[in-house]
Amino acid sequence: MDHFNHTWSQSFILAGLTPSGTLRPLAFLGTLCIYLLTLAGNIFIIILVQADSRLYTPMYFFISVLSFLELWYVSTTVPTLLHTLLHGCSPISSTVCFLQLYVFHSLGITECYMLGVMTLDRHLAICRPLHYHALMSRRVQLWLAGAPWVAGFSAALVPASLTATLPFCLKELAHYFCDLAPLMRLACVHMDWHAWAHGAVIGVATGCNFVIILGLYGGILKAVLKLPSAASRSKAFSTCSSHMTVVALFYASAFTVYVGSPGSQTEGKDNIIALIYALFTPFLNPIVYTLCNKEVKKAVRRVTERIRTVLREP
Repeated sequence: MDHFNHTWSQSFILAGLTPSGTLRPLAFLGTLCIYLLTLAGNIFIIILVQADSRLYTPMYFFISVLSFLELWYVSTTVPTLLHTLLHGCSPISSTVCFLQLYVFHSLGITECYMLGVMTLDRHLAICRPLHYHALMSRRVQLWLAGAPWVAGFSAALVPASLTATLPFCLKELAHYFCDLAPLMRLACVHMDWHAWAHGAVIGVATGCNFVIILGLYGGILKAVLKLPSAASRSKAFSTCSSHMTVVALFYASAFTVYVGSPGSQTEGKDNIIALIYALFTPFLNPIVYTLCNKEVKKAVRRVTERIRTVLREP
């Protein structure tokens, strides 16, 4: 790494995930395919929810909002990964770097809260079925869909602004995008206070929300076990299975990276785990919601049949 003797650099160098030889085009094409499939899968869910009237429910409205969020989330980091795979170590200006850091964490925290909103929706549908539609009015849906965005983009200001004000002695970032842990390793100062502030903000956003999700699912489990028949219990669990899978994927990767000091992870570990939560999780989410959801499969068949009918008309 290049040393700058406590002086500010106007740019960083992204030096993570730069395979050489024949691996580089293969890695580039594989990443590009996953990225395009992720975009296609999430756009497909958004269009399907709008095209099928039986999906005009709060549950699928929130799923479409999550898909819209995933489009931006994956597009924040994957283009820089593709550029690094194609051209090797790539310079990035400090302004673009800190903007990427802010937007990425804003969207990550927004997704965290959005998963909590979706859990609340399932809790009300199963535990308060008679009052569900009155409680989850269109106005309430819009408010619940918008609040995570405001909270996420507000909370991310703290770690992003603190990181942007650090003095940096190094400029070679051992990562493929600007994230907290790799940037903190480049700083000239001790990171104890900054690590505590970052941990507090991210811990509140993810940890407290995770506790709320567990509490809501505890209520769901209690209500489901009281249902009289096995068929009704199975139907209730099926409406939550896809969401539970997405929550598990999101929090498993988030806790692995951000629990503890953000600057304590090793460089190689940063890159590998980043691929999971920034690329593969958004790729898997549309698959989970389509393969694990019978209603979505039925909607796909209905929309496909409507398209075939239109095409057959003279």
